[in-house]
Amino acid sequence: MKYHTTPTIRFESLVSISFYTLCFVLLFACCSGPKQVTEKTPLKTVENIYKSDLELCAAHLDSITTSDDIDKHFALAREYFKRAEPILAYVDKDNYKSLNQPNILSVEEEDLTDIKINNPFGLQVMEEQLAEEQPDTAAIKENSRLTENRVRLILHNTKLKLENHHIIWLVRESVVRVSLTGITGFDSPAALNSLLEAVTVYESLRNILSAYRQNFSNENLYNEWLTEIDRTTQALKGDFDRFDRYSFLKFRTAEQLRLINRTIKDWEVEFPFELALRNDAVSLFAPTAFNVNFFTDYRNGNTDTESKIVLGKKLFLDKRLSRSGQMSCATCHDEKLAFTDGLKTFPKQKRNTPTLLYSGMQKAFFYDNRAGSLEGQIAGVVKNKNEFHSDMALLTETVKADSAYAKSFRKIYGKRLNHTTIRNAIASYVRSLAPFDSKFDRNVNGSENTLTASEIRGFNLFSGKAKCATCHFPPLFNGTIPPEYKRTELEALAVPADKSEQPEIDPDLGRYELFKTEERKHFFKTPTVRNIAETAPYMHNGVYDSLEEVMEFYNNGGGHGLGIRLEHQTLPTDSLHLNKREIKDIIAFMRSLNDQAYERNNKKEKPQELASAK
Repeated sequence: MKYHTTPTIRFESLVSISFYTLCFVLLFACCSGPKQVTEKTPLKTVENIYKSDLELCAAHLDSITTSDDIDKHFALAREYFKRAEPILAYVDKDNYKSLNQPNILSVEEEDLTDIKINNPFGLQVMEEQLAEEQPDTAAIKENSRLTENRVRLILHNTKLKLENHHIIWLVRESVVRVSLTGITGFDSPAALNSLLEAVTVYESLRNILSAYRQNFSNENLYNEWLTEIDRTTQALKGDFDRFDRYSFLKFRTAEQLRLINRTIKDWEVEFPFELALRNDAVSLFAPTAFNVNFFTDYRNGNTDTESKIVLGKKLFLDKRLSRSGQMSCATCHDEKLAFTDGLKTFPKQKRNTPTLLYSGMQKAFFYDNRAGSLEGQIAGVVKNKNEFHSDMALLTETVKADSAYAKSFRKIYGKRLNHTTIRNAIASYVRSLAPFDSKFDRNVNGSENTLTASEIRGFNLFSGKAKCATCHFPPLFNGTIPPEYKRTELEALAVPADKSEQPEIDPDLGRYELFKTEERKHFFKTPTVRNIAETAPYMHNGVYDSLEEVMEFYNNGGGHGLGIRLEHQTLPTDSLHLNKREIKDIIAFMRSLNDQAYERNNKKEKPQELASAK
């Protein structure tokens, strides 16, 4: 939840498909040379439509700077941007993010000598500017000018080079983006125009698949795609707050993933490698969805095999790896406590111990994101004087001295028994701690039908009105952003030091302590909500003991609602206006994210919840 709440505005589509088609025909009939006109390859058709969308987006951005009807031209610019999104977000990810970034400062910290702080611009920023009670017309027009220049730069440099597997990847990315961020309001926080924009994205996907119709050897499969897109666009028609996101994920997104897999076989596509999501993923809520090796920095025989996992668990439990011989990884991450320690903070530590469940599927580690992989995080623990208080050389000698370890490493890694392979083995075990067998997973995958009405309402609120899913992205429900999973977000919530009536902000400066960047004071990584019913106390300092307290904090505007004024708070500063039943429903949903091993806390409440759902 990283956006400031502002008055709601809504923009409806102001052009018809026929007008769009006419613009496309006129543009390319007049501007394209003979060779371009006669080329009828699927890719050329897609490129022409893509360029047309960018050109029309730029044209309406230009009209914003010269016209008094800013709202109209913004709506059209945004529509054409969304039409271009499936291609743009795939072929030019950085520019896509720049054009669609949130209205908060962008901070890039490479090292102490290379820190960049950029003011945001683009369509999402413009949306929030237009939603202000007294919009700053001059600022909006300047933003429009900058945005138009970037769009025209992209247009000038566009030459698509896409193979069939790229088309599959970009279609899947669009499907996943809509279902996990698009329908949550992630990039339309002020207008809440996400559902209509999702319809526009699916219309673009229809155009892409139509261009590639000749690739389908199974005509029925092509027609099934068209039928599914019709069903999806129909399902997306409705009110943002009342939209049934659970059913959309369970039926529409799941069906589209199945169609993608059938299309891969029909087109006989061969992929050169795996991305974060496995190429054959048929569900986003299954242990087979993710390519866990995408999240490692180990590149020699890069596979988390079962034998590696078994070896890693032995190392994880081994107290001899610490200098004192009294601490193992499991000392702070107890499997019986959902891989936490159940404490506000562990002795001599200043931050709460997070769960290791699902932690492997992130791109940054520790609360301040100081490590870029699990392997790097493990090195940090080893060196920390309040944890292992050792070094990798000493740890490696300890492992080498154990003949059983030496034998296992020879079998798995050949002759490589060193600090790199030791860290990789432990990390392989941690990455395996992602069972995806919660009640919610089983229901969204259709293996059972046991979710209560309260739990379903809670998920829909979590992903809609409450805006929780704009920071805790399904299916991992952490801060690693889908569909690429290349960046793990930090947020500033202004967490209090205690629960007094007039609290001060917690003195821990978080990310700031790494680079001393003022704009990063009190920023912390977004952890997973999976198994959250088992991981109290909450927040980076363990200040809250219950989910009810956490929800009250969020509902009242974070630290701002407690009187704490943090300049760069990313949580909406005004109330979410959730009533008591809505809060109860959200908590019920979060409890449904307990994996089977940790469902005991739910069982005693189950009869009451089921009764309320009838």
